[in-house]
Amino acid sequence: MSKPVILGLTGSIGMGKSTVATMFAEAGVPVFDADAEVRAMQGPGGELLPAIEAEFPGTTGERGLDRDAVGKLVFAQPDALARLEAIVHPAVARKREAFLIEHASAPMVLFDIPLLFEKGGHTAVDIIIVVSAPAEAQRERVLRRPGMTEEKFAHILQLQVPDAEKRERADHVIDTGSTLDATRAQVLELIEKLRARPS
Repeated sequence: MSKPVILGLTGSIGMGKSTVATMFAEAGVPVFDADAEVRAMQGPGGELLPAIEAEFPGTTGERGLDRDAVGKLVFAQPDALARLEAIVHPAVARKREAFLIEHASAPMVLFDIPLLFEKGGHTAVDIIIVVSAPAEAQRERVLRRPGMTEEKFAHILQLQVPDAEKRERADHVIDTGSTLDATRAQVLELIEKLRARPS
């Protein structure tokens, strides 16, 4: 039985990755959004809350995970971050397996994974798509986010593989530097190209 071609979508902060993932979904490609799964598992009544509370007492409640409290604990503390990731990553992997089983008959599926290169996820996909935009556009978008500062932005960039390197390692690059229509046209063109590939 043939299985879907797995597309891995990634891109640095502020490059428009979520927008592009939505465009793939609108075009009929099943999308697995790793971040959305994590938010659901850490939200009110989420399945990860007991394990996180046991590891980081006082960080969860009726409203789910207190992201600010956990953020302060893991920000710049690699060992605390590693303990949190040891809870989250296996759970995401299980959700991803279930998603693949559910969409086994689709010609292609998309994994929306922000840290595809950083966490080694690129080895689990068939085709890597990188979303990219000029640095100035990226900076402008990120600094418009509530609570974002130059310092936070610099710290996040430091943790991410540089955009130039991502572009180099990509099978396809989608440029989000101009209009939404131009981006959508690139997405649709790429889907057509991938559908036409000999299996």
